[in-house]
Amino acid sequence: MSEDLRLSSPSALRNRGPITEVLRNILPESGTVLEIASGSGEHVTSFAASFPALTWQPSDLSVQARTSISQWIEAEALANVLPPLDLDAASGTWPVDHADAIIAINMIHISPWRTTEGLLKGAGRCLPLGGLLFLYGPFRREGHPFAQSNIDFDTSLRARDPAWGIRRLEDVANLAGQSGLILTSVIEMPANNLSVVFRRQ
Repeated sequence: MSEDLRLSSPSALRNRGPITEVLRNILPESGTVLEIASGSGEHVTSFAASFPALTWQPSDLSVQARTSISQWIEAEALANVLPPLDLDAASGTWPVDHADAIIAINMIHISPWRTTEGLLKGAGRCLPLGGLLFLYGPFRREGHPFAQSNIDFDTSLRARDPAWGIRRLEDVANLAGQSGLILTSVIEMPANNLSVVFRRQ
């Protein structure tokens, strides 16, 4: 029996239920969903079980993460999840050229801004008209108080890497517009997070 190299993320276990309920209202009925920065693989395998008519394509830069994803897919015996891709969102070329929807959960604040730039450009390239880009995580928003927990989290992120940090939603939306992505909804989530939905126009 091979060694169990599955990772587990407490935040993924907490938020996958609320995220699933949001995705239930916005995902296409069929097609391929590309997940960027899939991490442990617990999100993509949970979503694949909840939405069996969709094909799920996980990805991550980390070899350790991709190993974990593969083992979660095998352990859950899921036929609608493809092997994880080695994908750098910041790159101008991705190993996939089409997806009907793209999701990125808790990614853009734990990566340099160039990764967000690459994500939005890549989504603009890969998504069809009407295709969905779904982001989840903490954001700053004009006209909304910045929760103390997010202030503390932002400070800790920047201490770990000055290029990280909680992004202004307006900055993300403006950049998305340059790739033909229009912000269509913002949904309040637990623990001062947001679900943010863009559509390819």
